[in-house]
Amino acid sequence: MEVKDMGNILQLSDTPERADIVDTISSHCVVIYSKTSCSYCKQAKNIFQKLKVPVKVIELDERKDGELLQHVLGDMTNSTTVPRVFVNGECIGGARETQALHRKGKLAEMTAACQ
Repeated sequence: MEVKDMGNILQLSDTPERADIVDTISSHCVVIYSKTSCSYCKQAKNIFQKLKVPVKVIELDERKDGELLQHVLGDMTNSTTVPRVFVNGECIGGARETQALHRKGKLAEMTAACQ
């Protein structure tokens, strides 16, 4: 995916939005890129709430640059769906992957240092 910027073509990897995402996921133990109306996003957020793990939530539908951030996340993670869940700087996937890690007890291990 490319975006046009003042007549030049930039790769999404060269954008301030990507830098913002990288800064956010490296500054917080758990980050969820979400949309307020998404039931899968609510499921992912609820899992971390049950684990009592602090989460930085970015609601894409409440931001002017939300659509662009979602495209950049797609470029970074090979998926444009939400939620995009990051733990310790790495994308673990969406709601399905988060639930699977939680059922196996691995999510608690991954977030033990976050509490």
